[in-house]
Amino acid sequence: MTATTPTATVPADARVTWWRVVRAEWIKFRSLRSSLIMLAATVVVFVALGLGFSAFLADATIEPGTPAPPGGPSSLDPLGASLGGVNLAQLLIGTLGVLLVTGEYSTGMIRSSLAAVPRRWPVLAGKVAVLAGVSLAVLVPTVLLTFLGGQAVLGDKGISLGDDGVLRAVLGTAGYLTGVGVLGMALGALLRNTAGALTSVVALLLVVPGVVSLLPESWSDTIAPYLPSNAGQAFMSVSSNPDLLSPGAGLAVLVGWLVVLLGAATLTLRRRDA
Repeated sequence: MTATTPTATVPADARVTWWRVVRAEWIKFRSLRSSLIMLAATVVVFVALGLGFSAFLADATIEPGTPAPPGGPSSLDPLGASLGGVNLAQLLIGTLGVLLVTGEYSTGMIRSSLAAVPRRWPVLAGKVAVLAGVSLAVLVPTVLLTFLGGQAVLGDKGISLGDDGVLRAVLGTAGYLTGVGVLGMALGALLRNTAGALTSVVALLLVVPGVVSLLPESWSDTIAPYLPSNAGQAFMSVSSNPDLLSPGAGLAVLVGWLVVLLGAATLTLRRRDA
């Protein structure tokens, strides 16, 4: 008796397209519990800290501009308080970006992905498109509602979304967090190691700015505005700070960081074996 081995039928129009790569990356994203947990944690932390700092500022004994508690915004003004969760939320979404890449290297799934997409770069581009799209879809309403909730808590001390520069700062905060997620993804693709990439994210966003502030003033004033976190702060605040770039220049610098890191990650993906 001869056994018949079933054969898979491949559709005649089956081929790798951009939308099919993006759809595959979307399926990976929503099927991973860790992705959903990290995204939910980012939202919860941002909302909780924003409302908490707003309640703190609403206290009659606290004056606007008072230094915030450790881990909070640089100063407790109505905008900074309601958006004060950005400092911790950036670490969570940066971690999400790292895990979406390094998780595939640790499990070996990346080899299947690259075998299905031999040109390789669409895999990374698809991951960036999914992460950026999901992050913006979730974070724009999150940041907007947190701002409105924080101003409601502040009452008479609050500001309006229509005040000069406020809408730009609110939308800029959602854009900055999305950019940090993409930055984490680029570092994950470059280093292919979870611990190394996470350490790099923390160092770039938190440690390096502190180290630069210890340099001679002429060096610090030259370097500090061009670091990712300070470039983001330029378009997430409404008060003019002489130590920061203009909002437009800050956005351009942050985009420049992402372009350089993603370019280096793409070259690494094409030239190194998985």
